[in-house]
Amino acid sequence: MANKEALRELQTRLADRLRAARTQERGKSWLAVESGGHGFLFPLQEAGEIFPFGPTVPVPYTSRWFLGVANLRGRLHGVVDLAGFLGIRGNEAGRDQSWFVAFNTTLNINSAVLVDRLAGLRSAEQLTLQADDGQARPSFVGGHYRDEGNRLWRELNLAALANEAAFLRIAG
Repeated sequence: MANKEALRELQTRLADRLRAARTQERGKSWLAVESGGHGFLFPLQEAGEIFPFGPTVPVPYTSRWFLGVANLRGRLHGVVDLAGFLGIRGNEAGRDQSWFVAFNTTLNINSAVLVDRLAGLRSAEQLTLQADDGQARPSFVGGHYRDEGNRLWRELNLAALANEAAFLRIAG
């Protein structure tokens, strides 16, 4: 019971911080998440609500990375395993820290991504943009950043991901 209350409290605090960060007119802000052992940054204006990991209803004949459909606050969302979609899936054993991050409703897609862990909010002041390495990357992948601890974070543009043909093609 205490774990459930702690999760609810964390979700409430993050939701409050997300709302406050969206109204601020400072530089770039992101929701930092971990998936498949990698750090990712979701632009706050593109990230929607955050939900604790819960049951999904599998959909037959879909890709392995499409987990199914989940009822998130009364709305059906297609749920994509982010690490699976990106081909970086590591250990799937522990889902106790996993979360669903829904796309912002302004993107007009009822979708959520499964991430392994929430890592809080990041601002441009906390990160250093890395030089482009020249490697080809999908259109939904933005800049690479390093934090004070030298951790690499990759920006994922959720609006571009929502329009990516491979993301929309869930049939396996």
